[in-house]
Amino acid sequence: MKIGFIGTGKITSSIIYGIFKSKLKNSKIYISPRNRTVATKLSKKFRSVKIAKDNQEVIDCSNLIFLAVTPNVGLKILNKLKFKSSKKIVSFISTINLANLKKLTKNKNISRAIPLPPIEIKKGPIVVCPPNKIAKNFFSHLGIVIEVRSEKICSKFWSTSSLMAPFYELLKVSTDWLIRKGVEKTKATSYITELFLGLSQDAVDKKSSGLKKLVGESQTPKGLNEQALKELQKVKFYSKLNVALNNIHTRLSKAK
Repeated sequence: MKIGFIGTGKITSSIIYGIFKSKLKNSKIYISPRNRTVATKLSKKFRSVKIAKDNQEVIDCSNLIFLAVTPNVGLKILNKLKFKSSKKIVSFISTINLANLKKLTKNKNISRAIPLPPIEIKKGPIVVCPPNKIAKNFFSHLGIVIEVRSEKICSKFWSTSSLMAPFYELLKVSTDWLIRKGVEKTKATSYITELFLGLSQDAVDKKSSGLKKLVGESQTPKGLNEQALKELQKVKFYSKLNVALNNIHTRLSKAK
């Protein structure tokens, strides 16, 4: 299969790195030239990655096309490109819905997907909406595929994908605290990243039991975890998290 990426940013780079760590077989990968630094790096590292002269060449040379541009860029360029009806399209654009994607591309073979940077190491969920056999087969090599039929449900998953930066900030704040308390930087970073990796894997392994049970089991009466949880609840840390998610969901719900 020949695949193409319109947009050459972080997520495109992560997917391409993931492809070459997987068993996916692609004769060619065509990428747009807009981000010359990222495009050049990818083409130098992987022999089968080719920088197209423009976005139209990406489309013309590919069977499966990924839209990996920002919403503003998508609205500016998509209606100027020509997509044959035989082309399969998967959009990563958060705030352009399927109806408008079909109008802009004049193509009905479109699905939306939510890949995240850990796809580079073949980890994490990839939401696909609506279910699409080609997209599912592709992404199943790169992570856990979750198919949904409703764009309303899809927007809820997209809302929680925004927790990536807050999660990394939590790691950074915890690491910086250790460093300020005199812990060597490399040891502080190693401890915090491995701590959250272990907690995440434990949650994955025990997800069938429910996350509420994990919250309870991680505390002992008058223990450190109980104190930390209560102090964060007292300052409405988790309530504010819900507010942020609601605000992001509202923004996504207004997608056109």
